[in-house]
Amino acid sequence: MELRQLRYFIGVSEAGSLLKASARLHVAQPALGQQISALEAHVGAKLLQRSSRGVTLTEAGKVFLDHAKVVLADAERARQAVRETSSVPRGEVVIGLPTTVALAATVPILRACRERLPLVLPKVVEAYSGYLREWLQQGRLDFAVLYGAQAETGLTKQPLLDERLALVSGSEGSRAVKRVSLAELARWPLILPGHEHGLRRIIDDACAAHGLTLNVVAEIDSLTSVKRAVEANLGSTVLPLGAVAEEAAAGRLRASVIDSPGMTRRIVSATSVTRPTTPACAAVISLAQEIMRDMVTAGTWPARWVGDASGDA
Repeated sequence: MELRQLRYFIGVSEAGSLLKASARLHVAQPALGQQISALEAHVGAKLLQRSSRGVTLTEAGKVFLDHAKVVLADAERARQAVRETSSVPRGEVVIGLPTTVALAATVPILRACRERLPLVLPKVVEAYSGYLREWLQQGRLDFAVLYGAQAETGLTKQPLLDERLALVSGSEGSRAVKRVSLAELARWPLILPGHEHGLRRIIDDACAAHGLTLNVVAEIDSLTSVKRAVEANLGSTVLPLGAVAEEAAAGRLRASVIDSPGMTRRIVSATSVTRPTTPACAAVISLAQEIMRDMVTAGTWPARWVGDASGDA
């Protein structure tokens, strides 16, 4: 199996036909077809279904496509790592950020990369923590910020900070309070993400430990839509303080810390043990951790830093 065969296979699958792929890859169509056939013979499975309308991936082809992309990405990482041994960090670094973390950290991290790592191209992928974990294990991310410090096979985790969760309500029709208990939380009409969401599991587990049932009036998985619904006084929600800092400062939302040890969320930096960390990736990880620690220390990210001895807030 050769790397060029993987590139040809990916190119054909993306183009949808040998003719289009031939033009994009600058390879004669007969030669392209021969390389694909040789690849199929090597893996022992038919990867592409050919027809008069073009080509489509077989089930085996769909599985192989994900692996082919990872192999090429690893080859590129290796090439970049060799180039960087005697130079400043350079190349693409794919960063996975959960939505609430991305809201607070994306701009500061990108700004710092532009200023201090000008030859690095950061690529931010925003998604639920569960998806990021899966993509990190598959090699589609260089590193990710995840929730939960528990050990997981194939991942190395570095604890960063602990966030307190808060009851977030609209600015009308409720009295502002600094803290609420879990028992009080159960009396509020709540708009929460679905049960598969990591934040929802933290909330449900904390309440179940005390035999409490929440009054959930709607489930919304979009952070933006949740905050809009709360601003419209359709219900309240539970979010980390940092996720609503801007709206709270503007007086559009009110946040009350939930007085329960279970209503906290640990944020960690994670990498895959099967993927070597390039100098560029290591530089971005270090820079991102520094930026987040500085935000916690300055109070712009309401949390407690646990990444090292400094910056406890």
